[in-house]
Amino acid sequence: MKINIEKLKKETHSVNDYLDEQYGKQGTPEREEFSKNALSFYYGELIKEKRKEKHLTQQQLADQIGKERAYIAKIEQGKTDLQISNFVQIINALGLTLQVKES
Repeated sequence: MKINIEKLKKETHSVNDYLDEQYGKQGTPEREEFSKNALSFYYGELIKEKRKEKHLTQQQLADQIGKERAYIAKIEQGKTDLQISNFVQIINALGLTLQVKES
């Protein structure tokens, strides 16, 4: 079986093409909202995974950073905008480090 690369290129869509179709072009309010929500979800999953690796409950993590358990739950569900100061407190409590890179 021979694969026709040119035909495949025409039929294959990039992730950006899909996102453009579903949420609008980059820079539009809809796409910016999607990106914000995607990042909230990503960081929430990261925090939840690391918290569980450390065998901490949401309450224990909340107690370590002086917040309510419900706040940790909202972060892990991607339902709140995480401020950098709170993010730093959480990653420190989880024994992680924050590295900022120049792009």
